[in-house]
Amino acid sequence: MTKIPTETCVNDTNRYFLETGGCPLYQTLPWNHRGWHCGSGNRGSGNNTHIGVEMCEPACIKYTAGSNFTCSNMAAAKAVAKRTYEAAVELSAMLCKKYSLDPLADGVVISHREGHSRGIASNHGDPEHLWVQLDMGYTMDGFRKAVKAAMGGAASGGSGTDGYTKIMGSAVATVGQMRTYLKAKNPKVEQSVLDMVPLYLSEGGMEGVRGDIAFTQSCLETGNFTFSGSAVTLSQNNFCGMGVTSNGVKGNSFDTPQLGIRAQVQHLKAYASVDALKNPCIDPRFRYVTRGCAGYVEWLGQKENPDGKGWAAGAGYGEKVLAILKGILGMAGGVSSGSAGDGCWYRVRKSWADASSQKGVFKSLEDAKKCADDNPGYSVFDESGNAVYTKAAAFQPYLVQVSIPDLNIRKAPGTDKSKTGKVTGVGVFTIVEEADGEGASRWGKLKSNAGWISLDYVARI
Repeated sequence: MTKIPTETCVNDTNRYFLETGGCPLYQTLPWNHRGWHCGSGNRGSGNNTHIGVEMCEPACIKYTAGSNFTCSNMAAAKAVAKRTYEAAVELSAMLCKKYSLDPLADGVVISHREGHSRGIASNHGDPEHLWVQLDMGYTMDGFRKAVKAAMGGAASGGSGTDGYTKIMGSAVATVGQMRTYLKAKNPKVEQSVLDMVPLYLSEGGMEGVRGDIAFTQSCLETGNFTFSGSAVTLSQNNFCGMGVTSNGVKGNSFDTPQLGIRAQVQHLKAYASVDALKNPCIDPRFRYVTRGCAGYVEWLGQKENPDGKGWAAGAGYGEKVLAILKGILGMAGGVSSGSAGDGCWYRVRKSWADASSQKGVFKSLEDAKKCADDNPGYSVFDESGNAVYTKAAAFQPYLVQVSIPDLNIRKAPGTDKSKTGKVTGVGVFTIVEEADGEGASRWGKLKSNAGWISLDYVARI
């Protein structure tokens, strides 16, 4: 046993099955027993060299011809594909550790499709056919890097990444700091640019990308939004030089600043992660990126990237981004670990820009929150214009259609919580509360108080 493939075939005798929805994982053969899982090709059979791992497919897809299929519930299918992908990464990492294998070495971790290309498997397209048609953004190269990372090594085969700056995560810099930095570097900056700064944090937050890093990159690419020496202009709403692949090329344009920032954030996510996008892809160059090849800012430059891939060809690109980020974080208006006693004044307004709507200025954050609660549509802002509190809207119950007969009801949200022993059956149900939990993108509480169900298997009416 020297190699490990991953696949999504549905009829073969494999040694391991990865079920979905938080169900148990089943091992059907000892690791050192030969299983029939990938057939054979003109160079022999991977059954003799590889362990077969079954990645079960969503129940809501229906094959039409070959590897093509239709899908009746795209959200549920994507949730299933994500869970099986993550389970396969974890299992493959365990096996690679167990047998001292490097998942990035040639032929160690392969798909059924790749096995066929090598002449050691039958003609199947899995699992890539599923990932492509569900628009998951996953690739086998990304999968292998994820396995390496799960083993405790760098996802791109590098080492010594302690202290490196991850692109994925929550922003550290505040809107106030970013605006202050920009005005210091470019006193003539357009007001429209200052107004769009919060979009970096909101768009970044949607995709799990650090919005402050996206903003920092924009400062580098546009000369702090002076666009001096840049191939793009402010009117293009392209703040990262996207599509400028050579001298004289104008680059991509977007209808609004928000869409331009969204495309940039999606492009950063393509480099930093193999996770699927939350919003529809509007990045015209997303498909050209090797997913997950640059999880750190330091690796955005091709010369510093362990795989020679990255956003920019110029030397020291990542370090230039980090130097700007350091300058931004040094500005006043950062997130304070203290509270009202630090001398901060809180303003209650409809929006930071709408100063005329201000209800009051408070030294106490709790007093400011109470004022906002008493005035629907109002939020609490700190001195830098950051919204620090907005009252959550009251939850509105809604109806869902369940189309499968055996959707489990659990006592609490999560596949790690006990089942009630009952299922919903096919029908229409009322959801009165939502919550996060293991095994599903979101859980819903039934109006009958019977328990909680996964919302990945329902359609909202």
